[in-house]
Amino acid sequence: MIQENIDTRYVVADNRWIGKNTMMMLLEGPTGHFTAPGQFVNIAVPGFTLRRPISVCDIQGDMLTIVYDVVGHGTDALSKLKQGDVLDVLPALGNGFDMSKCGERPVLLGGGVGCPPIYSLAKNLLEKDILPTVILGFNSDDRMIMIEQFENLDVPFYVATVDGSYGQKGFVTDVMKVENIDSDYFYACGPLPMLKALCSQLSIPGQVSLEARMACGFGVCMCCSIENRNGAKRICKDGPVFDKEDLIWK
Repeated sequence: MIQENIDTRYVVADNRWIGKNTMMMLLEGPTGHFTAPGQFVNIAVPGFTLRRPISVCDIQGDMLTIVYDVVGHGTDALSKLKQGDVLDVLPALGNGFDMSKCGERPVLLGGGVGCPPIYSLAKNLLEKDILPTVILGFNSDDRMIMIEQFENLDVPFYVATVDGSYGQKGFVTDVMKVENIDSDYFYACGPLPMLKALCSQLSIPGQVSLEARMACGFGVCMCCSIENRNGAKRICKDGPVFDKEDLIWK
């Protein structure tokens, strides 16, 4: 269950477009309950019954940054919120990335709107004096997001686009091969086909962050359950981050 006595009132500090279909929102509110990069929030959008789960991109003081694609009526309503609007937000949900397993040469792979939690992970690793390599993948250059933010981290950084309009043509796995990136552990967040390809093609251990439709966001409704090698698991409560070796790909 969600922790009791948590303040769920967050104020919109900024809400702006950062890509063709992507927005970045800054929320002011309590951030002390977050324990690991890769956790998410579940936002009650005014006028809609179900909350929208969105990964956390960054935390600075009492400011929380999220990035989301506008893909339906709920996220469209979210995109129209203005500075000063108040939202009911369930914070610090799920289990994030376990940084204790990162090895000496971790590679971080993000695809599309899966890039924001990878940014948070990269910042946290740098704070622990661990230098990761980051690879981002997009369909085309007009769908790219957060390039400048990643470049400012001053880490080995690569971009792939499916159509070759920017960086390496192809997928993040192609960058791994072309650049001959030698890593001993990987972290990934992105579309399901990308995560499946990484788990099947990379021989090194790793963790992936899964997406799912959710109702409650904290493990009660069971609608986001999946089967893995340790039995049924809930993406919202037991995940969204899972070890590569525990996943069963159908």
